Amino acid sequence: MNPFSSGTRLRDMIRAIRACKTAAEERAVVRKECASIRAAISEDDPDYRHRNLAKLMFIHMLGYPTHFGQMECLKLIASPGFPEKRIGYLGLMLLLDERQEVLMLVTNSIKQDLNQTNQYIVGLALCALGNICSAEMARDLAPEVERLLQFRDPNVRKKAALCTIRIIKKVPDLAENFINPAAALLKEKHHGVLLTGVQLCTEICKVSTEALEYLRKKCITGLVKVLRDLTNSPYAPEYDISGITDPFLHIRLLKLFHVLGHGDADASDTMSDILAQVATKTETNKNAGNAILYECVATILSIEDNGGLRVLAVNILGRFLSSRDNNIRYVALNMLMKAIALDSQAVQRHRATILECVKDPDASIRKRALELVYLLVNESNVKPLTKELVDYLEVSEAEFKGDLTAKICSIVEKFSPEKIWYIDQMVKVLTQAGNYVKDEVWHALIIVITNAPNLHGYTVRALYKAVQTAGGQETLVRVAVWCIGEYGEMLVGNSGMLDVEERINVTEADAVDVIETAIRCHSSDLTTRAMCLIALLKLSSRYPSCTKRINDIILQQKGSLVLELQQRAIEFNSIIERHEKIRSALVERMPVLDEATYSGRRAGSVPAAVSTSQGALPKIPNGVVKPASAALVDLLDLSSDADQAPSSSGGDYLQDLLGVDLAPASQGTNQTDKRGADVLLDLLSIGAPPAQSSSSMLDMLSSGQDNKSAVGMLDNLASPSAPSAQASSPGASSSMMDLLDGFGPSPSVPETNGPTYPSIVAFESNSLKITYKFSKEPGNPQTTIIEAQFVNKSPDIYSNFVFQAAVPKFLQLHMDPASGNILPESGNGSITQKLRVSNSQHGKKSLVMRMRISYKANDKDVLEEGQVNNFPRGL
Repeated sequence: MNPFSSGTRLRDMIRAIRACKTAAEERAVVRKECASIRAAISEDDPDYRHRNLAKLMFIHMLGYPTHFGQMECLKLIASPGFPEKRIGYLGLMLLLDERQEVLMLVTNSIKQDLNQTNQYIVGLALCALGNICSAEMARDLAPEVERLLQFRDPNVRKKAALCTIRIIKKVPDLAENFINPAAALLKEKHHGVLLTGVQLCTEICKVSTEALEYLRKKCITGLVKVLRDLTNSPYAPEYDISGITDPFLHIRLLKLFHVLGHGDADASDTMSDILAQVATKTETNKNAGNAILYECVATILSIEDNGGLRVLAVNILGRFLSSRDNNIRYVALNMLMKAIALDSQAVQRHRATILECVKDPDASIRKRALELVYLLVNESNVKPLTKELVDYLEVSEAEFKGDLTAKICSIVEKFSPEKIWYIDQMVKVLTQAGNYVKDEVWHALIIVITNAPNLHGYTVRALYKAVQTAGGQETLVRVAVWCIGEYGEMLVGNSGMLDVEERINVTEADAVDVIETAIRCHSSDLTTRAMCLIALLKLSSRYPSCTKRINDIILQQKGSLVLELQQRAIEFNSIIERHEKIRSALVERMPVLDEATYSGRRAGSVPAAVSTSQGALPKIPNGVVKPASAALVDLLDLSSDADQAPSSSGGDYLQDLLGVDLAPASQGTNQTDKRGADVLLDLLSIGAPPAQSSSSMLDMLSSGQDNKSAVGMLDNLASPSAPSAQASSPGASSSMMDLLDGFGPSPSVPETNGPTYPSIVAFESNSLKITYKFSKEPGNPQTTIIEAQFVNKSPDIYSNFVFQAAVPKFLQLHMDPASGNILPESGNGSITQKLRVSNSQHGKKSLVMRMRISYKANDKDVLEEGQVNNFPRGL
């Protein structure tokens, strides 16, 4: 006989395929066998049809196409004999799915088989229908399946129940037809039928509210009795698994209780006793018992409130945490994360065990336990929990340090009881895992430090000692360098000593050594080295005896291949050597940073700032100059008019750095380029007369009320009537000398005598009203002074009030600090804030502004946004 003829037995074909040594040989064998099967199909050979289909199923499982044999399944299903039908239905389930159009042809055959008296043929049809039933087949065959739920044979009833689950998933509208038959299955004595009946009732309750209410009223008492009998039943060998009677039925009953008890107090009360009995009687030394206990805990946590039961459930999860099985501990941690929202006090009792899981060798358990610890932290336990986590941070594995560090920093920021504790913990984290700390975390630390004037000396000394032992932690070095630059004299003089710290002797040379080591370290990146240069410039004023050494260190960076470092070194060297009179004013301490804005962002009322390249709105505190950004313009849908904007690179730099308009639209492009470049050269000390650098000017502009005088001087330099650097007037020379050699008194803003403009309502909602009043400076029509008034219309007091605004690129915006951050209720008071807007396209384009207001009302963070387009003409 031909070994590849249609008469080849299945086992011979499998033996031939397995004997192949290469994939090519296997494909050749399969190809020949498929050819012989196709020949047999074309000849309509009934003798070997079932054998050919069996071989096709094996070929299909190997991954080869077998679509040409689909019709053979239908022919075998239509055969009168059971063996042929069995192979036909098996092929139907393997070779076809519910998306095949051929399936429509088999519906009538399945219907006939469902009405057979032979229980085995009925079982085949039900099994196939439960696996590949489509929505159309479900509607056509639902009456037959419903009838079979009362069939005399329990195996048929069991398969009919499973088939019904498939039907109601495909067509949920049919669920109401099966409510009574499904409820009748709950009274069965046969465990197989009862198991499928419970599963069917669970699925029906998920799709039908009517079925859920019916089962709650009619069946819950009977289900409780079934579970009680099951729990207390004697040993039955046919259902026993590890000494527990039918754990599968246990779990299915508990899942049904889960659905019935959720949201219903009466049903929950009815099942509470049996749930307590299951939780206390089930043994935990076998995995089957643990599965029942886990499902019992899930049910207890989902039903309505019962304090004693929940404590019992949490205690069971606590025992799971002590298990040696990693799977049991993992599912316990998952369940405890759900339980903490219901009864956090009960979970708190297992805090020590959960902390031990953070140190588990298994990475998944460590991560899940860390998330649970984060949820456990509150104001009362933040100190001991943080201490445990920080202690473990020192010995934790490198791949786990990132997650652990992020959680510790978040806990410390969120629940810090006092600033000194916050600083201490952050210094410890920076010392042990500074390279894993994200930028926003150490930025926040600097903000907190600036807002704690009584801790400046303590902080700089703590950081100095930390950097001596952990100089390889980049983030620690950055924060230490920044603090030494700001508070270097407190480090040397031991100023602001607290009772808890010991006195240390640090000389000026020691402080400079720290910065010199950091700037020369090969692993330091651009940000760290740039911060070191700024700190050295500040220490040149604070440590006069080290000025020459500091200047030498700065000079070494003049040859740096990094343009940023080279430029800073040249500018700072010029300031030290040529502008000693104004150096102390340039390097004054940074003003206190806006902690209210940071707190709002941390609480979620103000989204965290992201790169402007992503088109996000920069978060700028009140009183800080706002830079122009093309991406910001895109976000606001405002016209940037790039073709009419000043093209001078120098002007753009100054606009970005200072936020002032140096290129009026009335000037030509060439004149704009020349004037911007001249002023930029003057500021960078590259031309005559010398002036301080742009970055130093930025520091100067950040210092409170002196902004007005500095911006005024820059406006004089950039105004259209200002003479060129080659032929300056005496007034301009005086202003330039003031800029270079010292700061005079701030010029007062004269009263406006120009045209008046009507006030407008810039924004109004149900809770807030914003009014704009306008005025002009004499002789400067491009600049508009806006007085914004904020009125609270609601009966609630608004706290942490922050107003932010954004404008397109052809506008420049400066915002003075607001008059307060608490807005009284019901219009009993107001907050005012002045804005200065400079329009480089005055007369051609109108003002337009996007605003964002954040505040806290009733301990809830509120964020409102709007756009102002109704500015009066002429602004």
